[in-house]
Amino acid sequence: MDHDPDLEDARRADPAAVARRITERRDLLGLSEQMLASRAAMSPRYLQYLLEAGPAFDPAGLARIAAVLRTTYRELLEGRADAPPGQREAGARPLLFHLTASECWERIGTHGIGRIGLPVQPAPAVFPVNYAVDARTIVYRTAALGPTDPADGSSVSFQVDRIDEQLSQGWSVLLLGRVEHVDDPAEADRLRGLPGTAPWAGGARAVWVRIRPDEITGRRIGGG
Repeated sequence: MDHDPDLEDARRADPAAVARRITERRDLLGLSEQMLASRAAMSPRYLQYLLEAGPAFDPAGLARIAAVLRTTYRELLEGRADAPPGQREAGARPLLFHLTASECWERIGTHGIGRIGLPVQPAPAVFPVNYAVDARTIVYRTAALGPTDPADGSSVSFQVDRIDEQLSQGWSVLLLGRVEHVDDPAEADRLRGLPGTAPWAGGARAVWVRIRPDEITGRRIGGG
């Protein structure tokens, strides 16, 4: 007998989770249960049974449901790969720990993706940037006069976090500090050699911004 990986994945899928994804997607599209069943070429009663029995009962039926919901068979089985964090249930007996400054810098690492919070009008704005760490300051490149090019001396926040939904654990580090521009060409050349400083967004981004933190705090949630 040939091995069918899709059927194996369907057998491993949690029927309750698949049913929830179908219901959420149906509600998002404004479809009633009867409309979904009709468009998927099945009776409402059969749809209910399929949701209760799980996707392995009728993989072809689930594929028709996915088509009606304008999603994929794989997303109904596993959920969106790019879904925002926090959609899983919290872990049992979660514990919250405060991180020391050294632990915060250890987690930030040498480079990565973070979010800068800027005091703009009519309300504060947050933008993702790829950063590098230089002598316990944050540096990144941006376009002149762009949204992530604040004035010298601006008070900003900078946050880096990592979430592992499978294990219901993660951490978050927050820096509060002030901005300064790197105007010295030699210093800019040096920073350009640091890992992670090539802008992900591409384009002409000749402005170097440095955040000197006045305060750094962090938290970790998970098991002991």
